[in-house]
Amino acid sequence: MDNLQKIAMLIDADNTQLAKLELVIQEVNTLGRIVVKRAYGNWKKDNLKRWEGEIKRLAIKPEQQFDYVTGKNATDMALVIDTVELLHTGMYDGFVIVASDSDYTPLAIHLREKGVYVVGVGEKKTPEAFRKSCDEFIFLENLGTPVKAAAPAKAQNAPKAQMAAQSAKSAKKARKTKAQAAEEEAVAKAEDIDEIHTLLRTAWDKFQDDDGYALTSLAGQFLKRAKPDFDTRTYGYSKLSSLIDAFPDHYKAKKEPNATHGSVMSYKCL
Repeated sequence: MDNLQKIAMLIDADNTQLAKLELVIQEVNTLGRIVVKRAYGNWKKDNLKRWEGEIKRLAIKPEQQFDYVTGKNATDMALVIDTVELLHTGMYDGFVIVASDSDYTPLAIHLREKGVYVVGVGEKKTPEAFRKSCDEFIFLENLGTPVKAAAPAKAQNAPKAQMAAQSAKSAKKARKTKAQAAEEEAVAKAEDIDEIHTLLRTAWDKFQDDDGYALTSLAGQFLKRAKPDFDTRTYGYSKLSSLIDAFPDHYKAKKEPNATHGSVMSYKCL
């Protein structure tokens, strides 16, 4: 993706994390110039009162939207209407929707059909439909503290007596321990990264040169198109080249000098 000249960023305050707001703006600034920053919500609600200071500090325009019916908010509708109006001006080549709500899926699809670049920003719980309707999706959990690299899950070798006791406790009260939760997370990451290995092989099959190597940059572009929520930080790596280097049993990598970028990396699947 080329650097976007003008970006409109629209934030659903009911569906994002205030603590990550500044990090979101920093991340979007790497994509291009943000010329519109708007946050939508019913600012009279108690759960949004803490937003005022951050909105002022970060120069975000607040958009008030009252709840017309008890138990329901009209924030998402106001955001959608404003986004479509901004689209019709023809001034923006990228839109960022900050929300974890699948209700924005039709909006993202409409924006893409009009030829603009669409970025979603939300939590990992965001439904897959919304994530895949964007050109790129950024997980809030990846902003800030880096995560640890995925490692194969290891079975616990607890004594039989201890395992029996744990089993008895589990029968009395169904509750996951921290160790179990960590193990399940490791297994999920391992399964997820298998998908990345499959996509990297597909890219290698498509883009390899006469020597059997494919540019990592081309593979990265393909990964974003095939999996909009792909982010190397999800697996504990700062960039794609680091991920590839971490799996020498899967890939052979080489770097060559380049006048523009200093060096470029290529890889081949083993």
